[in-house]
Amino acid sequence: MREIPASAALTSRPAEAVLFRRGAEPVTCGRFLADVAALAARLPDRPYVLGLCADRYNALVGFAAAVSRGQVMLLSSDRSARRQREIAASYPELYTLADAGEDPNWEAPPDAVRVAPAAAAGTVGPNPLIPLGQIAAVGFTSGSTGAPAAHPKPWGALVAAAKAAGERFGLNHPDGRETTVVATVPPQHMYGFETTMVLPLHVATASHAGPHFYPVEVAEALHAAPGHRVLVTTPLQMRALLGSGQPMPKLEAVISATAPLEASLAEAVERAWQVPVLEIYGATEMGSIASRRTVEGPLWRLYRSVALRRTAADAMAAEVAGLPDPVPLADAVELEGKDRFRLLGRRTDIVKLGGKRASLASLNALLHAIEGVRDGVFVVPEDLDRNPAARLAVYAVAPERSAEAILAALRQQVDPVFLPRAVTLVPALPRDAVGKLPQHALAALRRQLAGTA
Repeated sequence: MREIPASAALTSRPAEAVLFRRGAEPVTCGRFLADVAALAARLPDRPYVLGLCADRYNALVGFAAAVSRGQVMLLSSDRSARRQREIAASYPELYTLADAGEDPNWEAPPDAVRVAPAAAAGTVGPNPLIPLGQIAAVGFTSGSTGAPAAHPKPWGALVAAAKAAGERFGLNHPDGRETTVVATVPPQHMYGFETTMVLPLHVATASHAGPHFYPVEVAEALHAAPGHRVLVTTPLQMRALLGSGQPMPKLEAVISATAPLEASLAEAVERAWQVPVLEIYGATEMGSIASRRTVEGPLWRLYRSVALRRTAADAMAAEVAGLPDPVPLADAVELEGKDRFRLLGRRTDIVKLGGKRASLASLNALLHAIEGVRDGVFVVPEDLDRNPAARLAVYAVAPERSAEAILAALRQQVDPVFLPRAVTLVPALPRDAVGKLPQHALAALRRQLAGTA
């Protein structure tokens, strides 16, 4: 019987491999390990660390240094002072990591440990072994369906997920040319963490340090990237990039996650950029577990390291390599053979009115498809369950359309019982860094529009 290893090295890449790109500067794996060792030596002896680095390379060095010391990295893409206080209340023994230098748009905690990698080119640091069962990180749900919930991530699960993604997306190229990953998502979000921080540790990719907020920055980084190019993004950011008209270089793939990708948007991107658009299915609770090419239809294909099993009539759980227990799926799914499934909708996403049911995701997709609507959301009133007269509302970002025109367009698409009582035009929706709408932010917008904020 083959012995199952109890640990895995921080990275399985050779010392000379390019792990990261900071602008035009390549950072080799050996130099990265030297940066990790130098930072690990000056970290405080505490069990938890909150990573607040915006520079993706600094974020990875901070994570690797912490995990090599047996510490747990807390991942939060929300860097607000409010969120920092919430996390500190639950983890009072934490310290924080932040980029060296001043950020004009954000103020780091005064006692944060500053990350400023300075290892010389050609240096090589030690490659520590990490126990597979060691909790390396804690991810937090976005709060789009309530208060953020914490989910611990063993090192073994992170490594298995990275290798599965590399296999699924064909990132270990036989021609030996590296793949450069440019991402629009923050490194502390589980999707960005897996695809741009853990992935280059064990798959032949080099992540671009970024950050990239604007379409022109994304396009410039992709044009400058050598070898194969992959864009990791979200539907919201993809729509903005496509709408900007920025010319794009030849891409290997565009990978999307965090929200359902409309087939029409995927088709438009494939046509404009001549590139396959791929989606990842997953959640903070379990990481990435499946993918599909959106234009090819609704079926998702599981990673080789994942299996689904039924736990109730309408419920499934995912058995994920490296996680000790099966993880319940928030979505209702229908199995199609051994490794494929169809999404039927999030069980908590169903709204009931007048004896009928509708998915909020489906309603939002119809809203987004209306010409001139740049963003929008159907809003469920707080008294829906107890007020027979309650109706849905819509907040829409549509500078060139009227509320009446949007309502008229919805009337052609939506069952009358789900038509919003009002369409309210707003300058923007309070989405987070990956395009989700946290409940607290949506509630604040509702109070503001009602004049009670």
